[in-house]
Amino acid sequence: MTLETWALFAVTETALSLTPGPAVLLVLSQGLTRGTAPSVYANLGILTGNAFYFALSATGLGAVLLASYELFSTIRWIGAAYLVWLGVNAFLGRSRVLTVGTAAPTSAARTFVNGLALQVANPKALVFFVALLPPFIDPHGSVVAQVAILGVTSVIIEFFVLLAYGALAGRLTTVATRPRFQVVANRVAGGMLVAAGVSVALQGSRRST
Repeated sequence: MTLETWALFAVTETALSLTPGPAVLLVLSQGLTRGTAPSVYANLGILTGNAFYFALSATGLGAVLLASYELFSTIRWIGAAYLVWLGVNAFLGRSRVLTVGTAAPTSAARTFVNGLALQVANPKALVFFVALLPPFIDPHGSVVAQVAILGVTSVIIEFFVLLAYGALAGRLTTVATRPRFQVVANRVAGGMLVAAGVSVALQGSRRST
């Protein structure tokens, strides 16, 4: 892997990490509701999910899953349903995972698991990693080593991007106590998650037709 290839991947990964998605929404909600420190545990859970998908990509299992329509379809529908369920509950202000407002105490382990579950439940992440990595990999070199380099690079970049989101949200905890802000934030986050879940389901439907 050349330095130019690695730098191009780093720029691409940074741009994609900055784009709001379910992971960013979770970190923001934790930062707004509980402060910067809890958002870090959610961050680590999300990155563990990413590492899992990188491992699948490195071993070729990701391609196998994508090739098996029935298996991937099952995973896709479960993931889509989970995202929609989270979105509806967040929209109604009832989610213990994403709702912005007065938070009940939640352990660091639980926050970590929430982040991991959210990322693993999003099958678009698997498609993303399997589709993104090949252009940056030299097939004549060690594929596993190159995936490891890209994986570590991705985790480091996304960690600091999500940390920045969480830290920014942590500075706005006083704003998050305002009822009007809570309603708007929960409905925006819920709507985005429902849209993400529907998008996952529709993409699979297009593939089957």
